[in-house]
Amino acid sequence: MKNQISNQLLQGNEAVVEGALYAGCNFFGGYPITPSTEIAELLSYKLPQRGGVFIQMEDEIASLASVIGASIAGAKAMTATSGPGFSLMQEHIGYAYMTETPCVIVNVMRGGPSTGLPTKTSQQDLMQARYGTHGDYNPVVLVPSSVSESFEHTVKAFNLAESLMTPVIVLLDETIGHMREKIELPPNPPIEVINRRMPELPAEWYKPYRITPSGLTYRPPFGKGYRYHMTGLTHDEFGFPTGVTSEIKSKLDKLKRKINAGKSILNFYREEYTSDATQLIVAVGSAARISRQVLREARKHRMKLGLFQPLILWPFPKDRAQKLFSNVRNIFVIEHNQGQLYEVIRSLAPSRVKVFSINRYDGNTVSTEEVIEQIRKEQ
Repeated sequence: MKNQISNQLLQGNEAVVEGALYAGCNFFGGYPITPSTEIAELLSYKLPQRGGVFIQMEDEIASLASVIGASIAGAKAMTATSGPGFSLMQEHIGYAYMTETPCVIVNVMRGGPSTGLPTKTSQQDLMQARYGTHGDYNPVVLVPSSVSESFEHTVKAFNLAESLMTPVIVLLDETIGHMREKIELPPNPPIEVINRRMPELPAEWYKPYRITPSGLTYRPPFGKGYRYHMTGLTHDEFGFPTGVTSEIKSKLDKLKRKINAGKSILNFYREEYTSDATQLIVAVGSAARISRQVLREARKHRMKLGLFQPLILWPFPKDRAQKLFSNVRNIFVIEHNQGQLYEVIRSLAPSRVKVFSINRYDGNTVSTEEVIEQIRKEQ
């Protein structure tokens, strides 16, 4: 596949599958849930054809448990779900974070709370992705806005998981998951695929959770000659539970430090017409697609409107955002929820800048006309 380029008409969910296979995914553990089910369905026959493993578990809790176990054994492993299933996975996301186990979790968002709107679009899990698991947690969350980005972000998610030894979340909304676009597989130029590094120390000197300046340590799969202990309890450098305050602090600092140290590779976004903008739209996912159409219409009428679209939501690319925010008078946050991203943007914007929330959360996407009308009201 990597040696040939083909143009295909794919759904966003199908592009996720192709991205996972391109990245070397060889294990999927999941439970079907709308609107992510196509990911599991396709992998159920594509993975075995490539010597991989697909397993449907009894629920989403067990699904992520199987993914974590597969990763510990050396697999590139992933699962896919939607809002209620993502909620059930939260404790295991925390476990993967604490044990520094790479894996990929795809959440194709739908409306909530509870069973909500299974077949309708939503961006209501932005904060669940940030704060869903308990404790001090520093997530890595990617947000594609097209079918091609669904492919690319899935490959990036596996690369980041293996590079940072941490779970990585990909947030699609239902619109992106089910829309169809022509994409090039593999992309030209192709995306680098990163595999797990082996420790460079001999087994007798090896500490699986050694405290390092970068916060990074690489752990070989079980059965490769390195013995170590794993637990969700706060642990020392050997992986054994600890009650020593200095070791507890060192462990939690290590987890935070490796995400902070990785910010050079966790800092991607898209800008349009920001060089002369006096007003700015901030949006992700399907809302960003609509925003680009708004931008074109606004520019026809000589409105100096720009777009800032984070492609990674957490950690939020706040350095670039704050620089842009300091140069405008109005910011319009467009999202398919009641204002989750709005609160973040308002906290980053200077006090003199007005921040407006443009929302729709009835299962439909906000229209170009709705957005333009609200922006004109503030001129």
